[in-house]
Amino acid sequence: MDNFKGNDFDLPPEVLDQIQENIEEIIKSFPIAESNKIDVIKKINFMYSRTKYMSVTDPLTGLYNRRHFENTIEREFLRAKRYKSDLSIALIDVDFFKKINDTYGHLCGDYVLREIAYLTLENFRKTDMVFRYGGEEIVVILTETPSDKAIIPLERLRKAIENYPFYYDGNSMKITISIGVEGLKEEILTPEEFLDNADKSLYIAKERGRNQVVTSSSL
Repeated sequence: MDNFKGNDFDLPPEVLDQIQENIEEIIKSFPIAESNKIDVIKKINFMYSRTKYMSVTDPLTGLYNRRHFENTIEREFLRAKRYKSDLSIALIDVDFFKKINDTYGHLCGDYVLREIAYLTLENFRKTDMVFRYGGEEIVVILTETPSDKAIIPLERLRKAIENYPFYYDGNSMKITISIGVEGLKEEILTPEEFLDNADKSLYIAKERGRNQVVTSSSL
């Protein structure tokens, strides 16, 4: 089936919510003891929670997945536009990640991504949202935050990763990241343009030598 990709359960959360609601109503109509109904509903609720978690989560890093990012950025973008609130987006890329895979193997690459995901979550607020966008790219949505303030936790993360003791299978590695940042401006009309601007800043960060944070306002 197309909606199942390996171990990545791929159903939209709104579909899961509808399924959950219908199943509970069906169970309640069964001609069985109420205690049995409650037990069945509890088990279904557990499976539903697990399935919903899997539908929005990247299985390797535990971060939110790309599809959840696409839903979230549209919602946050429209909300910030409507209420004229600050919003920033950061695109993070692991420097020379292909070289890590080629030198130490893909399992080592997976280890690096998991550690970076952990460090990223550690360096941001609960109100900020962290996603694995694809491959070695991570996206962070910083709510109620202009780009000049977003640089503070992003620079803190950059230094944390630069100084982190990455160690795998007897190999010590120095890992760095490059980051592109964009703050929401009136002239930005779509979420796609918003992300594209952050991507352009990321490109500049790599062109300037990597291991740095670049915001579009500094270009």
